[in-house]
Amino acid sequence: MPTHQPDLRLDGYQAVNDRVDEQFWQHISIEEDQLTVLAEHHTEDGEHSFYLMHNGAVTWGIPGEPQLLALYLQRDTVARTFRFDHAAFALPAIAQSWLIARGCPEEKILLAAGMGSEPADQATRVLEKRLRSDGDHFALLTSYTHDTEPMEITVLLRALDEKAPLPFRILLEEVDTKAWTHTLREGGFATFEAATQWWEAHWSGEAIPLPAASPPTRHTTAPGVLALPARPAPPRGHSR
Repeated sequence: MPTHQPDLRLDGYQAVNDRVDEQFWQHISIEEDQLTVLAEHHTEDGEHSFYLMHNGAVTWGIPGEPQLLALYLQRDTVARTFRFDHAAFALPAIAQSWLIARGCPEEKILLAAGMGSEPADQATRVLEKRLRSDGDHFALLTSYTHDTEPMEITVLLRALDEKAPLPFRILLEEVDTKAWTHTLREGGFATFEAATQWWEAHWSGEAIPLPAASPPTRHTTAPGVLALPARPAPPRGHSR
């Protein structure tokens, strides 16, 4: 994957206060040379920038941590100050949903050519499209990224609608490193226990298919709601 460090367009700008300055250093600046831009969008007035990036520093950290960084920059072009919001995600579609919820047009934050693997089939394309537009219907509980062979990512979600028949969802992405394509599938679970049982069995090496998921239930909860991780992601049966 090509290296493309971000141009954050902050020359001549200062953080709006000391707290924002410290947080920006801790979460963005300190690892800026490890960030690769996968997609970005800037408004014509220069007040808003949206970035979807891969954080290479994560690959040397705790196994399984999400490697994608979504960054939203807000600039006051008169005062020459900035604020920011950010979040880490395992899958591009979920990171894109987070940015879209903050005002980025969907078509402007799609992955640039060569930035990541290509969808292997129509089912993957349809699910990724739905996740970009329906991401505000679920809370993110946890994820696990296995970035060596076999390359796989799992994400555990919970429906925000308490009446959803299958409120817990697991997303499974599998990457074909030879063809450089990926498939993405979704499984639905009635209980947290059932979801975590599948999760633990999968990461223990058991070949258990995902159960079918019904269509997501529409909900009006504000977008971008995140929950704390349900539990630490279990280690794979073999080393990274």
